Amino acid sequence: MGMTQQPSPDLPWMRWQVGQRVVLRYRLADGLHDALGHLTEIATDHVTVATRRGEVIVRAETMVTGKLVPESPFGD
Repeated sequence: MGMTQQPSPDLPWMRWQVGQRVVLRYRLADGLHDALGHLTEIATDHVTVATRRGEVIVRAETMVTGKLVPESPFGD
């Protein structure tokens, strides 16, 4: 008998696209953090966000919430 492939879990960030602007809340040992910026990489185990302070890699297991946000009217 052939092996059946398990369906992948529904990962909301896998519906996003590189270049979109997002805000993510994630938990580290020292508490909650936010990353606001444009997506530069999307993978099943993490996303990378280009923020004002540089690129932030947010691991899937640390994500608390996240959403797409409109572009800033100030161009940042």
